[in-house]
Amino acid sequence: MDTIDWERLKTEAIAAMKRAYAPYSNFPVGVAAETADGRIVTGCNVENASYGIGLCAECGLISNLVLGGRTLIKAVYCVDAHGNPLSPCGRCRQLLWEHSTPDTKFMTSDGPTNLSSLLPWAFGPENL
Repeated sequence: MDTIDWERLKTEAIAAMKRAYAPYSNFPVGVAAETADGRIVTGCNVENASYGIGLCAECGLISNLVLGGRTLIKAVYCVDAHGNPLSPCGRCRQLLWEHSTPDTKFMTSDGPTNLSSLLPWAFGPENL
């Protein structure tokens, strides 16, 4: 069974969070993921004066994942400004589903869980 280096993912997520652009909410978010081929991919939130078009950290992560050569995500760690784990919003759970498996692991404030627990009855390409 593959082990997940949660401390490394947390460290990478914190580094990404420090690069976030969050001048309106003052709520920087960073995320790091380990891919099935062992790469670490990161993202941060990017806000906009037109609040509704801000991008969550997971959006940046997926963009970087695809840019670097898409592969499935194995584990995800998302953090707030204090390094505490955050659960992805509903939109981001759906976005991550397309690039993960139901067993992809997520760190939460209660410890690791899997994506199918965060997004039961998910809608994916097989539903089209």
